[in-house]
Amino acid sequence: MPRDTESIERDIERAREQLASTLDQLGERADPKKLVDTAKTQAVSTVTKPPVLAAAAGVGVLVALFVASRVTKARREKKVLKALAAGKITV
Repeated sequence: MPRDTESIERDIERAREQLASTLDQLGERADPKKLVDTAKTQAVSTVTKPPVLAAAAGVGVLVALFVASRVTKARREKKVLKALAAGKITV
């Protein structure tokens, strides 16, 4: 049973409207500002969770200890080199 022209035109117009609506939704989702805002919100949400804060604090403490040990070692080596140069100790 053949369809009449008006029915086909209505179907085409309905399909165009659905396509336009879909494209509008995709445009909103792909908006760079919204994507940045969403990523920023998710990052802040993740970073402010207690386990993440505890892990970050632990890493901070480890880094501080490592730096302190390197500074202490460098000072000790400098002291030994000065003593060697002054002839206070021998190897």
